[in-house]
Amino acid sequence: MSPRPWIIAETNWKHIKATPYEVAVLPMGATEAHNWHLPYATDSLQNEAIAAEAGRVAWDAGAKVAILPNIPFGVQTGQLEIPFCINMNPSTQLLVLEDVIASLEGVGIKKFVIMNGHGGNDFRQMLRELQAKHPKMFLSIVNWFNAVRGDDIFQIVGDHADERETSLILHLHPNLVLPKSEWGDGSDNRWKLKAINEKWAWAQRDWLKATNDTGSGDPRHASVEKGKRYLEALGAKIGSYLVELAHTDISDLYERSK
Repeated sequence: MSPRPWIIAETNWKHIKATPYEVAVLPMGATEAHNWHLPYATDSLQNEAIAAEAGRVAWDAGAKVAILPNIPFGVQTGQLEIPFCINMNPSTQLLVLEDVIASLEGVGIKKFVIMNGHGGNDFRQMLRELQAKHPKMFLSIVNWFNAVRGDDIFQIVGDHADERETSLILHLHPNLVLPKSEWGDGSDNRWKLKAINEKWAWAQRDWLKATNDTGSGDPRHASVEKGKRYLEALGAKIGSYLVELAHTDISDLYERSK
């Protein structure tokens, strides 16, 4: 396969020196258990693929986007008892982002997007702090799992190792998925606290108590075909944002009310 010019890890200095990149995208995933049947790299594998597909869509539309290598660790503070769920604290993520953003700013990149692939990550407050330090750049986040829910593709949408994620990995890396006979049902255990169940109060889940197989969402209806359709839908939706961002003047981002 020829190097894809939007994937920075695959391209080279000769090409990069000659290309006026407009938007940099940093995928940030995780390393964690995903039910019995999916690989620990699920969040990172699908995050890389979605970012790459969105980058392709944007590049083909004329937007000069740069997809950076995925960071494979996320916030796992509710899963520390599960072996090899590698935790990166939010304070560490902030330092990593500061270094990446400063490096990009130093070479003239003015638009930066975090492609978040892990529900335990929450970058909003970090970007509030970083935006104040880097006012000449535009910083934003895309949570791919919110970009396209997939209600028209999937029967049961969960939030971890569910039908969506299982379908994506079946499409992208079928050799890494255990046989269906070994899948857990993804059932989880509700809080006893009414306010948290109603979602107007929040607390971190203790994953081994909140779930029965580390999954949260029934994967049984997953398929390769659904994964292909979902990846294409995500690439198109997120790619359209990258195109719009690339072509927008960040000094003029708001429409004036009449």
